[in-house]
Amino acid sequence: MPVVTRKRKTSLPKQFRELVQLMPPQAILDEVQYDNNVEMIDRLMAGGRLTRGQSIYLETLVQLVQAYDAAHHAIDTSDLGGIESLKHLLEENQMNASDLARVLEVHPSLGSKILKGERSLTVAHIKKLATRFKVRPEIFID
Repeated sequence: MPVVTRKRKTSLPKQFRELVQLMPPQAILDEVQYDNNVEMIDRLMAGGRLTRGQSIYLETLVQLVQAYDAAHHAIDTSDLGGIESLKHLLEENQMNASDLARVLEVHPSLGSKILKGERSLTVAHIKKLATRFKVRPEIFID
C-alpha cells in the first residue's frame, strides 16, 4: 500500500514587510494572480488572530481581489428585481433567511417574510445589505 505524505503548510510571517517579500501586492491582471491572492487571503483568515501587519496585508489583498472581481466577475443584476437580487446574493454567500435576519438585525422570522415578499425592505435594511454585500443600494429596489 503506498504511503501518502501531506505537504505541510508553513506559518505565514507576522510582519507586513515580510509578507510583502513573500508575495508583493500588485494589481491583479489574470486568473492565476487572482487565485494566488485568494489563496493567501484564505491562509491568513484560517490562521487565527492576526497581527497588525497581517491585518493590513490582508485588507490590501482583499481590496485588490474586489477590484478584479468588479472588473471581471461582475454580476449583471439589471434584469433582476430587488428580492431576486437579494436571493442571488444570499445564495452566492451560502446564506439563508436566518442569516439575512442577523444581517438586518431583526427578528428571525422577518428574514423569511422578506424573501417571500410578505414584508418590504426598509431604507435601513437596504443600507445594511449594500454594506454587507458591497453593492449599490439600488439593486434592492424594484
